[in-house]
Amino acid sequence: MASTTTAHLASPPLLSTFSTIPRRRHLASPRRGTRLAVVASFPDPGAGPVEYTPWLIAGLGNPGAKYHGTRHNVGFEMVDRIAREESIAMNTIQSKSLLGVGSIGDVPVLLVKPQSYMNYCGEAIGPLAAYYQVPLRHILVVQYIIVLSMIYDETSLPNGVLRVQRKGGHGRHNGLQNVIEHLDGCREFPRLSIGIGSPPGKMDARAFLLQKFSSEERVQIDTALEQGVDAVRTLVLKGFSGSIERFNLVQKYKFNRV
Repeated sequence: MASTTTAHLASPPLLSTFSTIPRRRHLASPRRGTRLAVVASFPDPGAGPVEYTPWLIAGLGNPGAKYHGTRHNVGFEMVDRIAREESIAMNTIQSKSLLGVGSIGDVPVLLVKPQSYMNYCGEAIGPLAAYYQVPLRHILVVQYIIVLSMIYDETSLPNGVLRVQRKGGHGRHNGLQNVIEHLDGCREFPRLSIGIGSPPGKMDARAFLLQKFSSEERVQIDTALEQGVDAVRTLVLKGFSGSIERFNLVQKYKFNRV
């Protein structure tokens, strides 16, 4: 029998009772004063109705046509791809965010595209996490990784390469730093990083971020987004299992030729 840790939390308005909800069922609002038992590990199939901890999946980016399809906004693209594959409508405005409420499998999820601009995205993510009582371990932030040195190290990600991490610092990423600030300085939340390559020559990094991908790079990014959806499904349904470790290993070497 799988071990579980149970905590009782007040139910938020949209994420109500999660017991054995169908895959596409709308999440109805609970009555005032109801309580939610949150199970933090995988349930015993024979133990009766199951209640799940929600996930908040936030892509970092900027609103507006100027940023659509640019390297800067791959976080938004990842959220859009998840929404499309899981049939989640991004149709709610709350806490400076475009929000989609749905599920992956039986696990409820909030898909978030902050509209407060990259450098202030924590102003959207922090209040949403508090309002819906999402624990740190279930806040997945999707960010770009830009390579600013010709010397590649363990933190470098070439264009179209992904990495899933349990936690980490901000790595001088202004958006991620703002998220940490609005999570009371806590860094113990997962990240999905997407490599967007390196500026050519002496090109300014800000100008590079506002560029759209070349046709070859676009193919790599589209493939990465498909693989990212699979990684997010695995993380939401199974947690940081061996599958995530294998995913990271495959991503690290996927462009290496033998």
